[in-house]
Amino acid sequence: MRGEQRELTFRFLAEPTDVNYGGKVHGGVVMKWIDQVGDAAAVGWSGHYSVTVAVGGIRFVAPIRTSDLVTVTAKLVYTGTSSMHFAIDVRARDPGLDGSQAGNRLCTHCIIVFVALDGVEGKPTPVPAWQPAGEDDRLLAEYAIKVMELSKGIEQTVADYQAVATKKAAG
Repeated sequence: MRGEQRELTFRFLAEPTDVNYGGKVHGGVVMKWIDQVGDAAAVGWSGHYSVTVAVGGIRFVAPIRTSDLVTVTAKLVYTGTSSMHFAIDVRARDPGLDGSQAGNRLCTHCIIVFVALDGVEGKPTPVPAWQPAGEDDRLLAEYAIKVMELSKGIEQTVADYQAVATKKAAG
């Protein structure tokens, strides 16, 4: 069913082993959940083993507490030749509440990019193209591209800094 599953949602229960000493879920645990959902969505869209190549614009907006019901949604917002960009929303709520929007809070958001690999040589392989269906989709695609361009700018800044630091250390 390549190219048919555009959106995927997983649910997790924040457990005591997921939290730090302050009783809030570790950012690394949230990032693991993001990667798991993104990977399943990428495989679902491409029909191939896929690997994470970038996460951009990650923002931790609100904490997730022990025993919160966490919903992680991946939505495909852009495809390249072999890449798939997903907008990820992480929401949490107290499972004791009625599930109303008031108790359902956005905790984390990001764009995550996967590349599909062939099963023989582990080389990038084409994925089904996705085209925006309306204005909201077009805006999401533009957003994903801008976030990844910003991330590339940060990567270049870090590389430039490292080159200068290496040169000073050597000389």
